[in-house]
Order: sequence, then structure tokens, then C-alpha cells
Amino acid sequence: MNPTPIWVIFVASIFTNNILLALFLGMCSFLVCSNRIDTAIGLGTAVTFVLVCTTAINYLIYHYLLVPFHLEFLTFIIFIAVIAAFVQFVEMFVERFSPKLYYALGIFLPLITVNCAILGASLFMMLRKYSFAQSASFGLGAGLGWTLAIALMAGLREKMGYSNVPAPLRGTAIVMLVTGVLAMTFMGFAGMMTMQ
Repeated sequence: MNPTPIWVIFVASIFTNNILLALFLGMCSFLVCSNRIDTAIGLGTAVTFVLVCTTAINYLIYHYLLVPFHLEFLTFIIFIAVIAAFVQFVEMFVERFSPKLYYALGIFLPLITVNCAILGASLFMMLRKYSFAQSASFGLGAGLGWTLAIALMAGLREKMGYSNVPAPLRGTAIVMLVTGVLAMTFMGFAGMMTMQ
């Protein structure tokens, strides 16, 4: 098992090892759904929920089903199946209780299934040999870090709507530049703590 304290894993996964800005996982929905803060927060909440639940469930499946029966070769398929099932649950929940958010997210809500940040968190949990509590803490921290990053970008993009951005930089180009600056900003936390 990994000796890193749970609180270090949690804080590091938000700031120093942000799954989006340090590891660059989950960029597709980040770039497309960061136009408005309310949409970004809604998607971030859904991603966080899916990350926490799937990381914990995938831990249990891996350590209590796949490893004892020597079925580790099924890891990717099982992890993706668990993620797909949870995303389906989240999609039905959001459609039922927040139709406005459901229509704002559009196709990107079901695309959480293929968000590489979610699969990446489960694989990091396995490779880093986290305990169950460490895995859940990592999933929560990674989700909150992803939410923080997309909310920051959404706020900046709303402000940039009032700015006079040069024509060659409008659209995706300025978003990529701002993402790079955000990533460098989060690198400033690198001296605080790191995960093994």
C-alpha cells in the first residue's frame, strides 16, 4: 500500500497534481463546456460525483474480484463498464431534476463516459497502490480540482467576452493560451506537496 497520507493525496490532487492542468486529462469537455460558469459548475459536479463513485467501486472490483481470480487483463473493460453505468445514472438524474442543466450540457453529459480523466483516476488509483480511503480521497480531490479548473476557465471566458481579443486569437486559440497560463499558475503549488 502507498504510505502517503489521505489529506496529502486529497490536496495534491486538487492543486499540485490537478488531473486537468497538470496531467491534461479531460480537456475535450473542459474546452467546450467552459463558456458559462453555471454550466461549468454543473458539469464539474457531475464529473466529481462520477469520479468519486467509480474510483471507489473500481477499487473494490479490482482488489476483490479481478486480482483474486487473476483477471487483471479485464481491468480496462470492467473500469469502462462501471464508468458507463454511473454516467448513465447521472444523466438520468440530471435530466429528471435539472432539465435546464441537462439541455445546457447537451451531448457532453453522456460524453463523461469517455472523459479520460475518469478512467485515468481509476488507473492512477491502481498503479499508485492506494488503499480504499486513499482512492476515494483521490477521486474526490481529482473531481474538485477538475471542477475548479473548469470554473476558473468559465469565469475567465465570460470576462473575455467583454475584451477586445485580437482576431487571430479569438475562439479556441485564446482558450488554449489561457489554459496554458492556468496550468503554469497551478505549477506554482508544486513545492507544497506531491503524490507518490
